Amino acid sequence: MSTASTQLPEGRYGRSEDERADRRLKVIGAVLGAALLALVGYFAYYYVGGSKISGEVITFSAVSDKAVEVHLEVRKDTDASGYCTLRSQSSDGAEVGRADFRFDQRSSRVDKVVTLRTTARGTTAELLGCHAD
Repeated sequence: MSTASTQLPEGRYGRSEDERADRRLKVIGAVLGAALLALVGYFAYYYVGGSKISGEVITFSAVSDKAVEVHLEVRKDTDASGYCTLRSQSSDGAEVGRADFRFDQRSSRVDKVVTLRTTARGTTAELLGCHAD
């Protein structure tokens, strides 16, 4: 006695449910992958080229209990103007000074020593960020 096959003939009645689900998952994965790639590209562009002004603390020294001298190097577009925010903290981590310093020079690189006034002896000098006007 022979047994009859219970499966449908291959390819005769359209796609199976599994094939439709596989295709749907591939399309969703492609769309989400493209969106993630676009998001990473946007943030990379903003991080690398989005700011017209950036700075770096070269050195700093506490000159007294009321001031910290900071050697700051600022890179910017020649026609850009803006400011950089610096802060100083005491040895216990409390903030003892914060100030904005403007940079309006028509130069692409500004090397300047600024004095940050403090309320107590500052042991650090930290650049919080630079912003173009």
